[in-house]
Amino acid sequence: MNSLVDNVSQSIDLLPGTYVVAVSGGVDSVALLDLLVKAQPKANFVVAHYDHGIRPDSVYDRKLVQDLAKKQNLPFVYSEGKLGIGASETEARDARYSFLKQTQQASGARAIITAHHQDDALETAVININRGTGRRGITSLGDHPHMQRPLLHISKAELIDYAKEQGLVWREDSTNKDTAILRNYIRSKLDKVKNSKDYPKLVEAVKNMRRINRELDELIEVYLHSQDNRQLLDRQQFAQLPHELSKEVLAQWLRNQGITTFNSSLLEDLVIKCKTLSVGKTIDVDNINKIEINKDNLALVSSER
Repeated sequence: MNSLVDNVSQSIDLLPGTYVVAVSGGVDSVALLDLLVKAQPKANFVVAHYDHGIRPDSVYDRKLVQDLAKKQNLPFVYSEGKLGIGASETEARDARYSFLKQTQQASGARAIITAHHQDDALETAVININRGTGRRGITSLGDHPHMQRPLLHISKAELIDYAKEQGLVWREDSTNKDTAILRNYIRSKLDKVKNSKDYPKLVEAVKNMRRINRELDELIEVYLHSQDNRQLLDRQQFAQLPHELSKEVLAQWLRNQGITTFNSSLLEDLVIKCKTLSVGKTIDVDNINKIEINKDNLALVSSER
């Protein structure tokens, strides 16, 4: 299984510094920590564990992760939430990422590293297709400057095989069997087709979509950087863009200026108005920001400026 260590070593090139590794105690994150220590021996890792307060036996998860950190001679940080049994997946994720980001800031870490793998990426794609989140939702599990996911090209089965061969110890989360939880339901359905000839095609499709999205984002950034002012968009150029591309450009333009509280419905409305309203009109983006229609450009204006 040294090939898996080499695989991870090639997929994540860490700069000198500290990195927060999210370890739940499950097989994925336990394998991740072991792989990282072997693949990147010169990096400084902080083991971070968040107890959601959902399961009464979660204290044993923490003890396991704490022992793993001690065995590897790594700093261990944990926090205990009180979400309760009825907490949603979204609430649990938000609380966990809030803790991880706080840990990153406190430790001065370059990035957070999580154990999301190939199966997770496919599950997330199916869930987000169902929610109608668009291209970004389909490939939302990706690498970002402050969030690294080096296992996205590795399957759950490969991680389990690695953990067994290395004699690693992990814990099973009993809630993973509860199909009333959407992700678990999707996973149970995907598990039934894993041995079919079409399953690898699904995995490859998500992988290709992630690559296409990354390239599209890069092209959009090139376009935005070509504008004379980051707060302005050339009105004539924007009007000539295809509708779907207009939405992508406008969304990234807003994100680049710190505006992220818009949904697909609002974005659709903004694009139509930006292309059809007359000079001098303004369009509300939120309670603070407006888009002003000028003769030559679209300008983002704020009441706080």
